[in-house]
Amino acid sequence: MNDNPLLTLKALGQHVWLDNLSRALLQEDALQRLMTESGIDGVTSNPAIFQKAIAGSPYYRADLERLRGSPLEAEARYEALVIPDIQAACDILLPAYASSQGETGYVSLEVSPTLAHDVAGTVAAAQRLKHTVRRENLLIKVPGTPAGVNAFEQLTAAGVRVNVTLLFSLAQYEAVAQAYLRGAQRWLDDGGNAGQLRSVASVFLSRVDTLVDKRLDAIGTTPALVLRGRTGVALAKNCYSRYLEIFHGPAFATLTQNGVRPQTPLWASTGNKNPAYSDLLYVEPLIGPETISTLPDATLAAFRDHGYAAATLTTGMDEAQTYIEALGISGIDLGEVGETLQIDGLRLFGEAYAQILVSVA
Repeated sequence: MNDNPLLTLKALGQHVWLDNLSRALLQEDALQRLMTESGIDGVTSNPAIFQKAIAGSPYYRADLERLRGSPLEAEARYEALVIPDIQAACDILLPAYASSQGETGYVSLEVSPTLAHDVAGTVAAAQRLKHTVRRENLLIKVPGTPAGVNAFEQLTAAGVRVNVTLLFSLAQYEAVAQAYLRGAQRWLDDGGNAGQLRSVASVFLSRVDTLVDKRLDAIGTTPALVLRGRTGVALAKNCYSRYLEIFHGPAFATLTQNGVRPQTPLWASTGNKNPAYSDLLYVEPLIGPETISTLPDATLAAFRDHGYAAATLTTGMDEAQTYIEALGISGIDLGEVGETLQIDGLRLFGEAYAQILVSVA
């Protein structure tokens, strides 16, 4: 085994992306070091990440002052502030993108959270951001709302590479996977190049346990309480099982023959929020090929320090299904949990985005 277990993850077929982006990472060469020393080969961002970076870093001060005196609208000022960071990160990650022939090496940029229920607005914003950033290794992030999934299908049919985010249930994951199948087929039918397509589906984990544990505590029975702390991992295993059925089965066979890549499951919200659980609860049990684990700084450091890398993702998949069924018997509807968490996630991103717009006003 490598001294750095993060490098072993790559050997096991799992890409590791950093769930953070800031000018400090870029200008102090920290991102480059993470690539070289730990095999990091992607970056995800969202409004909350940018809000924290802008509020806490001196690297943005000069640009903030300049933009505050400009005639641009607040959203245009925000984009003028963060798009150079996205471009710089894309450039740093370009070798990973090139060496993997477009499999990895991506940076994600999210459309405005205000567009979460606007199909046409999401499509237009995604196309505009793609053309503004002008980097092949850019993924546009859209939320997995019904409108976002509709927009995602249209964007895939137009050859736009997309990270579908804020997925909290198997039903939401299923909708996104099926939209990818339809969009990819439309792209090919219109004469598109199969190699142009790339997509990931971001399944959020720790937030699921936070809400489900709260509901299990409220139920209070022994059968309910023994289910605490296991929902996020079970959800990921269920989604991966469905991934294998879809993307290694007959539904995707023709697209595979034509050279279309599967849509990769990405484990998001992997930082544990409950100190009673392992700090690597959403990393160590979910290691397997054809997946991405996106890690915030603290979780990345924890895994580098004491993580154990082994092929664990397909272990206990039947038990994960049994566990999901036990939740249902206890009265926990994971479909409703997913809808609740998606609404809450949109609210949190919307609040962070609003704070950024105020900061650049």
